[in-house]
Amino acid sequence: MRRLYLLIAACVAVSDQLSKWAVVEHFSLDTVITVIPGLFSLVRVENRGVAFGFLSELPPTAGLVIILVISIAALGVVCYLLWKTAPGARRASIALALVLGGAVGNLIDRITRGRVVDFLDFYVRNYHWPAFNIADSAIVIGATLLLIDLFLDRHPTPVTD
Repeated sequence: MRRLYLLIAACVAVSDQLSKWAVVEHFSLDTVITVIPGLFSLVRVENRGVAFGFLSELPPTAGLVIILVISIAALGVVCYLLWKTAPGARRASIALALVLGGAVGNLIDRITRGRVVDFLDFYVRNYHWPAFNIADSAIVIGATLLLIDLFLDRHPTPVTD
């Protein structure tokens, strides 16, 4: 089953990278394509920081090094948890695979571009949620599934040694 979870993670990372490639290839930094007026647009935003631009004010090299170290450490933790999760814990394993794929997708951006490309812009009138991408979506969905698993599973699945 671990192969399936690694395949899920790989599909997320590849989908993320392909979508970002298309955005970089076809959108300038000032592109805004309204998809659903008053709710959703496609844009091109490049984020040097982490979630919501956190750490983006640091000098570029220092910020990138700090973010890369944190990202690699987080990837290590997610890989460990995915490897150690009991075979019957499908929801948790799928959740971890989504988080892993998303983290890999954003890490590839940080290594190759020094920043993450975001392009999904949801808003209501003038109130915008920060732009995000497929990797971010997978991470949020995975984290949500982990929380659901935590609250629904009265008898936690033991981690194997």
